Amino acid sequence: MSPAQLRDAAPLFAALGDETRLRLVARLAKTGPGSIARLSEKADVTRQAITKHLEVLKGAGLVTSRRVGRESLWELAPKRLSDAHAHLDHISKQWDEALDRLREFVEE
Repeated sequence: MSPAQLRDAAPLFAALGDETRLRLVARLAKTGPGSIARLSEKADVTRQAITKHLEVLKGAGLVTSRRVGRESLWELAPKRLSDAHAHLDHISKQWDEALDRLREFVEE
């Protein structure tokens, strides 16, 4: 991975590295766009905390928000999720190549 790709990936994975934020991403993926009120239902944290976590996800490009009446609706940003998938695929490929080299070395 190039230094530019690493700089791009770091905030993405930092945002996903928090359990509450990861739950929010999973919930949005499962149920589609949602308001703070809906996203904070059955959550272990306050609406204020949910809002702060969504802002972090927004800063990493993982979610977007739009006003609908008096509420903001939050939804996943598919491009950044695709970026995360591509980064993980790249890392997985590197691991597979390293394991293949190790297997070849051990078999010699």
